Amino acid sequence: MKKVIEQSLQKAISYSEYRGLVSSLLTENKSTGANQSEALYKYSFLNDRRMKRLDKTSKLTDTTLKDLKEINKTQTWLVLTEGWCGDAAHNIPVINKLAEENPNIELKVALRDDNLELMDQFLTNGGRSIPKLIALDEDQNVLFSWGPRPSIATKMISDYKEENGVVDAKIKEELQVWYNKNKGQNVQEDFISLLKQ
Repeated sequence: MKKVIEQSLQKAISYSEYRGLVSSLLTENKSTGANQSEALYKYSFLNDRRMKRLDKTSKLTDTTLKDLKEINKTQTWLVLTEGWCGDAAHNIPVINKLAEENPNIELKVALRDDNLELMDQFLTNGGRSIPKLIALDEDQNVLFSWGPRPSIATKMISDYKEENGVVDAKIKEELQVWYNKNKGQNVQEDFISLLKQ
């Protein structure tokens, strides 16, 4: 596992480099990843706009800021993602703000499709769901993992799927509305809970 983690860390980039990569690919009508389609390009375009907005408007609560200051050991947060992923667009800007608040935390971004060996160690219900964040200590031991959605959103999807058998356009729209109303609060709560363990 450590060898796989090390390989992914070597390929990983900073959040600002990731934002630049997504934006640059859009100028070529592309998304991240090997698979290219008009739909993936459109999702990436929409997500790029979301991330720009969230980079500017996301705010951390006083409680979150206080709890983040208590992290006194070096951590690397390695997040697997792709530019077309809607959940990533809503969550990674908030995760970046969390990491920026403490010099002991370094956020690194790796593309899922370039790191399938690592992704396959952190499946969600058997799937390669993203974003998936893997928190590592200074010796690259896994401290915790998080993703692909905050806890409330995960329950929303799970309940809907149980009741309706599928994840369809209706619940995806409801999820977008929830993300816009929640403004990253649930992500903050999840991370503070994980960091306190």
